[in-house]
Amino acid sequence: MQIPIETNKTVNPVELRSVFGANLRKLASRYPSVAGLCRELGINRTQFNRYLAAESFPRPDVLHRICLFFDVDARILLEPVDDIGTVGTDPFNHPAVKSYLGKTVETVSESELPNGFYRFSRPSFVNDDLYVLGLMFVFRSEGRAFLRGYELPEAMNDQGLPISAYNREFRGVILKQEQGLVILAARRGATTCSFSYLARVPSFHNNFWEGYATRTVTESLTGHRVARFVIEHIQGDWRAARAVARESGFCSAKDLPGYHARLMRVGQPFR
Repeated sequence: MQIPIETNKTVNPVELRSVFGANLRKLASRYPSVAGLCRELGINRTQFNRYLAAESFPRPDVLHRICLFFDVDARILLEPVDDIGTVGTDPFNHPAVKSYLGKTVETVSESELPNGFYRFSRPSFVNDDLYVLGLMFVFRSEGRAFLRGYELPEAMNDQGLPISAYNREFRGVILKQEQGLVILAARRGATTCSFSYLARVPSFHNNFWEGYATRTVTESLTGHRVARFVIEHIQGDWRAARAVARESGFCSAKDLPGYHARLMRVGQPFR
């Protein structure tokens, strides 16, 4: 898209830096940590702060990286970001499917799935005798529900993949269904993803959900593509979550936490 330029108007660099700085502050405010954002962008924190303070412009290659990351175009140098919108169109609300999928992006309320840490369990996709225990974090940004977590180092190592936190991290979006919730999640780069369905389970603290998880891989004689999936909202602060994190890993059926073992229906076929 071309932007008409008034040839008789002098462009003031100070004004341009001010517009860009304001736009970048607004975009960055969606993220909980500026330091983490800088790591994901691959930009020096000091230099990024200069952009935020309208003291400097990024080089063309850095601007391109910023635009790709935030899904905007170079008009963030010239126009308020709220007037620009994103480059892409929300596929769920595209006219071709809006009447069919549009309701899936309705807000997932905290009463349906609170913010915070969750312990999850499921059978291993590749080893019939093992189960996976892990930790994930549910949060909200701009009214939408998201999650993040990390694959087990052992699982990544078994696949010959790097086991750094950068490569193990996964993130996802939580969508609403009439009788439950759907999670679409992927590791960085989205080369594969997982689709999960969850429904709340009556329990003492009303803090369990059960369903199933699937992975987007081709059929294999030695692995599974769908498995039962249970999540538990951790009651307590970060100390309780840290204790759960220390227990994460592969385990046998007898080592599953009490109610997880019951919901996992060990020995019963999945239907």
